Amino acid sequence: MRETVFSGQNRRAGCQGSGTGGIFMANKREDYISWDEYFMGVAILSGQRSKDPNTQVGCCIVSQDNKILSMGYNGLPIGCSDEEFPWNREGDDPLETKYVYTVHSELNAILNYRGGSLEGAKLYVSLFPCNECAKAIIQSGIKEVIYDCNKYKGTPSVSASMRMFDAAGVKYHPYRRTGRKIQIEL
Repeated sequence: MRETVFSGQNRRAGCQGSGTGGIFMANKREDYISWDEYFMGVAILSGQRSKDPNTQVGCCIVSQDNKILSMGYNGLPIGCSDEEFPWNREGDDPLETKYVYTVHSELNAILNYRGGSLEGAKLYVSLFPCNECAKAIIQSGIKEVIYDCNKYKGTPSVSASMRMFDAAGVKYHPYRRTGRKIQIEL
């Protein structure tokens, strides 16, 4: 990643100045991230909040004027301890697997939204939505889904999602990776 250093610059805050109290004139940065990079980055970063040891999925819902409305990640419902419920992918007893307990990132983001309507919003998600999340996406009025990965393509769940999205007029397409790397030190 290219970094330009200015005299007197506060790199962390991005403040630029001459260091002498004078006015510093410069052209705007040309290497800033696009809206798609920004929102998919927020979705991927949100997924890092998941306690699931196998799958971390994040979601970011955005208004038509590019404002973040809500975010979510896959996890247990509020009040259900991450220590007391299973995270297993497989087991003889379905009640000892994660699948009957976890809330997917898309549904979490929809349920966590405390504003008005999500009508016309876009949803950025790191994994293509399952059929259950597709129902919630459609019902909430979201009109576009941008996904990073579709590793379950061809499964009944994803096929059902696509069929419902097509019928309901919800556009969906893969995120186009740019290869840009951004390192964040926390």
